[in-house]
Amino acid sequence: MGLQLAWNNEQTKMEIDQTLIDLLERLLQKAGESEGVNDGEVALTFVDDEAIHELNRDYRGIDRPTDVLSFAMNETLDEEPEIIYELEEDEELDDLTDVLGDIIISVDRAKAQSEEYGHSLEREIGFLFVHGFLHLLGYDHQDAESEAEMMGKQEAVLAQVGLTR
Repeated sequence: MGLQLAWNNEQTKMEIDQTLIDLLERLLQKAGESEGVNDGEVALTFVDDEAIHELNRDYRGIDRPTDVLSFAMNETLDEEPEIIYELEEDEELDDLTDVLGDIIISVDRAKAQSEEYGHSLEREIGFLFVHGFLHLLGYDHQDAESEAEMMGKQEAVLAQVGLTR
């Protein structure tokens, strides 16, 4: 099967072109290689600040927009809502087990942050995507050590496709 990217655009402030999707697919392959993840699907959705604010409030209890959210299929935290999925007639349960999770990126936050940090919008979206992917795999940044580890992994993957600062 390999690593696959399924994407959706639910915002109107930025056109999502094939060049950006191709870049994100390359990043997914590089990040997967570096983490030893060869199979699975990542669902990516582009939204605006209003939509990500609502998700951040509803799922994390934080009442403000954020840049990226990740929802891993293998997480089992008590505070997460139970997801009940009904299979379509032509689906099998095995088809679902390869889904790594969902990444949601706010285009509004990505634009603002790319300007703030002085780099391209593509680099910022790429950074947020790899960041979200690492969260799907269980990485976190709750302390300085884990943040440094995660940042190093992100920068290494971005450098492989030429997205340096």
